[in-house]
Amino acid sequence: MSVKPFTRIASIVFALVCLAHLTRISLGWDVTVQGVSIPMWVSVVGMVATAVLSVMLWRESRKE
Repeated sequence: MSVKPFTRIASIVFALVCLAHLTRISLGWDVTVQGVSIPMWVSVVGMVATAVLSVMLWRESRKE
């Protein structure tokens, strides 16, 4: 089995970002960037996107 360390690391980074979005959604944290309030749906989209990318990269890193 070929180990692809960069792909595995990228998968872990995406998983951590997914967990950050999930934490924001769960705890109801408000995020404001230069006076603009970021809606919660942005974190929902971000969580789904990073979860999908994380799973895809993890599976890619395990291919022979």
